Amino acid sequence: MFTTSFSTALSALNATSTAIDVVGNNLANLNTPGFKTSAVEFRDLVTQSLGAGLGDTQVGFGTGTPLTVREFTQGSIQPSAGLLDAAIQGDGFFVVQDASGNTSYTRAGNFQVDKSGNLLTNSGDKVQGWTAIDATTGAVNTNGPVGNITVPVGSVKAPVQTSKFTVDLNLNSAAAADATSDFTTPVTVYDSLGASHVVTLDFQKTGTNTWQYQVYAPGADITGGTAGTPFAVSGASGTLTFGNQDGLLTDPPSGSPIAFQIPGLTDGAKDMSLSWDPYTSTGTGRITQFGQNSAPSASSQNGSPAAQLSHIGLADGGQIMAQYTDGTEVMVGQVALASIPNPDSLVAAGNNNFQLSARTATPSVGLPGTGGRGTIAGSSIEASTVDIATEFTNLIVYQRGYEANSKVITTADTLSQDTINLIR
Repeated sequence: MFTTSFSTALSALNATSTAIDVVGNNLANLNTPGFKTSAVEFRDLVTQSLGAGLGDTQVGFGTGTPLTVREFTQGSIQPSAGLLDAAIQGDGFFVVQDASGNTSYTRAGNFQVDKSGNLLTNSGDKVQGWTAIDATTGAVNTNGPVGNITVPVGSVKAPVQTSKFTVDLNLNSAAAADATSDFTTPVTVYDSLGASHVVTLDFQKTGTNTWQYQVYAPGADITGGTAGTPFAVSGASGTLTFGNQDGLLTDPPSGSPIAFQIPGLTDGAKDMSLSWDPYTSTGTGRITQFGQNSAPSASSQNGSPAAQLSHIGLADGGQIMAQYTDGTEVMVGQVALASIPNPDSLVAAGNNNFQLSARTATPSVGLPGTGGRGTIAGSSIEASTVDIATEFTNLIVYQRGYEANSKVITTADTLSQDTINLIR
């Protein structure tokens, strides 16, 4: 007679116990990066009709096993001190591979690099992206398939020989056309071995609006040169002419860089071929002749010495940047994101990872910020979406439900005992 009461209440106890387990798991992951809260959805079981079967009196059989739904809402983006930490703002997942080559997806971006240079999650899975360098542009090629991101660890950046340099300066228009107008300014350049050489640009006024220039190299750096005596570089001399009224450079004309070579370097490096352009890219002269003291204002050159890797960092947009001791930064990798249209169908695999289920749509892997994928914030972590107040409220509700259904079993048991006693 009371069998239905017992089974109905027991189904509620089982369902509520499962719900409490879900709340416990949510609270346990309150501080887990990228964790997404699971919500519990209850459902009733089929009812039975009593009497004539017309549905006038319906009694349910209790509640079924509750469903758990992962809620992929956006977690708060929190800044972190980790150079390789990353957070996804918007939709998408990081793509990772375990040691067996199985692909998983995660929102947790607390990454690290192992001794071989592999970019890993905190559980040791390899982060996927692109590291192939385009030979033409020198940038990371993101057109190919994704693979393990491997960054240079402890590497030395090869030197870059200087091929171009510029100098911005003013020559005093009031200077006399004799040796008293002599003015020099140094420029540091690098040879093919990364050794630095300080070349000196020497200027002397020779007439109205005309200046003679000569480039010198250190005598100790040139085979056949004399230490302590400047070595006049062959082919690196000429005349600069300025406008009569505006003091702007007119000769050599724009688009005619001054080219020369520095051969016979004593350190065994290749002969240097240098191009000195006295004009900007818009055709404005970098050298002026105004009524101010002769003085340089800026200089630049495109060479660099050899340098050791200083550290690896992850920048906004998911770019992996290598910084070297000479201050230069080089992009060495790009993190990929996967867009999954129905993320609630993913199956939690532990270690902050999710795997595809039979109901999951095919992921689309590409660059952050494209194809509906979110963006990546560097030096940041996405916090767990667990709300402690909500979970405590749910816990109280489930506790009351458990106690109420326990009372149903106790009452049904008492009534069944009373019924048995009637026939004794």
